[in-house]
Parts: sequence; structure tokens; C-alpha cells
Amino acid sequence: MNGFTGRRLTAAALTVVALATGTTACSSGGSSSAKGEDNGTYTIWDPYPQFTKGSAWAKLLDSCGSKAGVKVKRTAFDTSDLTNKVLLAAQQDNSPDVLIVDNPVVSTLAEAGVLTTTDDNKLDTSKADPNLLAAGQSGGKTYGTPIGANTLALYYNKAVLKAAGVDVASITDWKSLTAALDKVKKAGKKGITFSAIGTEEGSFQFLPWFWGSGAKLTELDSAQGESALTLWSDWLKKGYAPNSVINNTQTTSWQEFATGDYAFAENGTWQLANAEKAGFDYGVLPVPAANGGNASAPTGGEFVTVPVQGDTGRYTTAQKLVTCLTSTENLYATDTTLSYVAPTAEVQDKQVAADAELKPWVEAVKAARGRTSDDLGTKYPKISEQMWKAVQSALSGAKSPKDALSAAQDAVK
Repeated sequence: MNGFTGRRLTAAALTVVALATGTTACSSGGSSSAKGEDNGTYTIWDPYPQFTKGSAWAKLLDSCGSKAGVKVKRTAFDTSDLTNKVLLAAQQDNSPDVLIVDNPVVSTLAEAGVLTTTDDNKLDTSKADPNLLAAGQSGGKTYGTPIGANTLALYYNKAVLKAAGVDVASITDWKSLTAALDKVKKAGKKGITFSAIGTEEGSFQFLPWFWGSGAKLTELDSAQGESALTLWSDWLKKGYAPNSVINNTQTTSWQEFATGDYAFAENGTWQLANAEKAGFDYGVLPVPAANGGNASAPTGGEFVTVPVQGDTGRYTTAQKLVTCLTSTENLYATDTTLSYVAPTAEVQDKQVAADAELKPWVEAVKAARGRTSDDLGTKYPKISEQMWKAVQSALSGAKSPKDALSAAQDAVK
């Protein structure tokens, strides 16, 4: 593989680099300079500033370094800062040896020439679930391996459903879910809450319904896509979902569910700890597809990647570090800490054996897909922006679902 030069950065990447100045990082490893003081020091950047020096995560990084015979220098960034910092470092030929980054960003960095492929770095990705690995693929090449995944499903309040006479086992598609919401409303309780805010969070929460209809992101205005937006719009009109969803983040949506008044809430694995504190019995149901089965929900979570280096001899040790971090033994401990579902069937089985309540989440992750999958790559952010704008227009009553999605598709073109 050719060595990296700053000239390979795309114009779009350089625009992001220009915005990087002035941002700061939360570091547990000293200076944020990527290159080590000597060849025996390897740098790792991650988006986990919550795990400080002395944490199990930091100790794992040091342990993997020891096994590879090198010293690890770790720097933690807020997720919002990390992409900019990486692009700036790449421009200066100062990239970290190992980079852990949010999965939708992988295609951006790959297009900018920042990341090596698995053909170059010799990472073995054979154990990773193909649907999760797809989030790190672009142009037929793979640019890393997933460290774990989270996704969306439906939390439900068992007491509310029981009072409404709803058997959760009967909810298998959109028709049966809507019928359940009707029963809940007639019983004097509230139906479902979710986030439809005009940001990526809104698109993230709409995607299971959009994909569950059979729609594709390359055709926002299809009849299937219209049916998904009509579903949400009708729920608001009939009072099955509150008008507050238009401004809800995933956090405020959860707060509504935590009152105990709602039958359902669409939310993610990251709310499991809060669910245990809610004070009522809850269950988890994968988001149903329109005509039955589990809908594909979008995957969250990070990829472990190997950035391009001027000294290609560093890839061998970087590969050893990544292999250690994503080994079966270490994935189990790491994904438990992060409340992630593991990216391999072997570790998923181990998670379910230890905690049976994770089974619906594992099922949801197995049906999930990356937002940049299907080779969308850097096209996804523009599509997503038009999607959330369409959702906002339809739910506010400004446009019909059909007109809102037609306008969205026109804007993407």
C-alpha cells in the first residue's frame, strides 16, 4: 500500500479539518500527539472519556500492549471531537496507530484516505456478524472490525399492557401493535413514545419503521417509505403517541416512559440501567416489521481501525493490538461494560447465558444494519437530514407523508 500524504485528503475532509482547530480532548494518557516518543510506544485513540486511567478499559489497553511487547499511549476524546482530530492528524501524517471510532464515521475516514483496509493490515474479521461488519465496508473493502453494537427495540410496561388486556405475544406486526395501542388508550393509559426530533436522533429512531416497511434509503419517497411515515403520523392523530415526540430526544422520550404511564417506548440498550431503576416491571420487544418478523434497526457502536501510517512496518503490531482488544475473552468484558451486544455469535451466546434478558437485544442486533451499509458511505448524512426534515413536516401537519418524502427525495437528488 502507498504511504499516506496529506494531499490525499478529500476536499470535504479538509473542510472538516478546518473546523477541528480549537476543539479539546479529554485525555487519560497525557499529550494528544499521536506518535509515540519512540518506536516501542503505540498510540490508541478512543471515544470513551468516561473510562479514566485505572479503569478496566484502560487496564485492558495496557495489557494488550504488554502482550504485543509495546507500551500503549491512550488518548480519549468526546465522540463529537474525534473525527475532526483524526482528519487533522492524518493531514499532518500524525495518525494514531489504532483508532476506535463511531461506525458511521468509518466511511468518511475511508473516503478521505485515512484508514487501511483489512487486506492491508491483515485483521481477521471472519467471526464478526456480516450485518455489523457492513457498517465498516465501502467500495468492496473493509476498514476495521466492530467492537460491539447497540440498537433500538421497544421497551414495554407489563402492568400497563396487562391492565389494557394486551398479550405482548400477540404483537407481531404493525397492525397488531396499533391494535394494542388502541386498547391501551381506551384503558386510560398512554401508548408509545419515541424521538422524532429534527436531528440524526430522529432519523435513527425512524429507520426501523422505514426499513421495516421494505423501503430503501436511496428511494425515500417509495410507497413503502410513505407507509412508515403514515404509521407515525396516524399514531399522533389518534392520540396513540404524544405530540412531544416532535421535540423528543431519546433521553426525554425515555423520561416520558419512566413515568410509568406509557405502554411502549422505542429506545436502546443504553437505557438498560435506567430500566432497572424505573420502579416497574418491563420487557423488551424487537421492533416489528410491517408484515411480521423483526425490522432492521440501525446499529450504533464503534469500529476498531488501523489508520494509514508513513511507516507501514507499524501495522503488524497495530494488528496485534486490535486482535487482542477484539478477542472473544476481551469482547465479553468490554461489551458488558459498554452495555453493548457483542459482534460475534460466540460472545453473544455467552452474554445471553449470563443474562437471559439480553436475548431480545441480541435478536435485534442480528436483524440490524449499518446506516452507511449498502455502499451509501458519505451519502448517508445528506439522506438522513432530508429524512428527519420529512418526519418533522409530516408529524407537525405541515405536509402529508407523501409530499414530505417527495420533497426529501428531490432535495437528495
